[in-house]
Amino acid sequence: MAQRKRSNRPGRSGAPRRRQRKQGFSLSALLKNRKAEFKPDSTGGNWSGLFHMTNAQKDIWMKWGSYVVVCVLLCMLQDVIMSKVHIFGATTDLVVSAILLITVMEGVEVGSLFVLAASLLYYFTGSAPGPYCIILLTFLGIGASMFRQLYLHRGLIAITACGGAALMLYELGTFLIGVFTGLTYGSRIFSFLVTGLMSWAFMLALYPLFHKIGLTGGNTWKE
Repeated sequence: MAQRKRSNRPGRSGAPRRRQRKQGFSLSALLKNRKAEFKPDSTGGNWSGLFHMTNAQKDIWMKWGSYVVVCVLLCMLQDVIMSKVHIFGATTDLVVSAILLITVMEGVEVGSLFVLAASLLYYFTGSAPGPYCIILLTFLGIGASMFRQLYLHRGLIAITACGGAALMLYELGTFLIGVFTGLTYGSRIFSFLVTGLMSWAFMLALYPLFHKIGLTGGNTWKE
């Protein structure tokens, strides 16, 4: 009986020891061969990686940078040249035409942010009639863009029609505020309407340029 017990003890205790060694070996091998899921942060400075942009990001910067450049040029053109041209006592409003056109072209999601930022910058240029232009441009731009997306198909006529309608309402709102604040008088309503019509004509001329800029990066304006 004693021999049986001595012969059985190594068998009973040996088998688990082999399994433990085998499990320990496989676990260590797994830890050695395992790859890191996240790349560790670099210890040194890497300025090239800080300013690295993908092609899509470059296209976005190029698109909106082009929009801004054109709007700045239109602001200069309005202040330097077009402000001196008067037809029936009216002149153009090129910056407002550009802001509303881009807003309707880009749609509600993107255009709402653009028109808010653009109207703020337009007010601080000193060319705007007053701070109320921020509210007028924002609400009219979003409303025109929303109406176009809900009821009309994308195209030259639909975009310029909605943008032009918002432009005429903006001029009418500017006139009414001017009358109530004493900055103008009621008989000048004809001049405000002529300003809206001339600016609408420039909106038609600006559409091909803004449409080409909007296609930067292959943008298809999915709706």
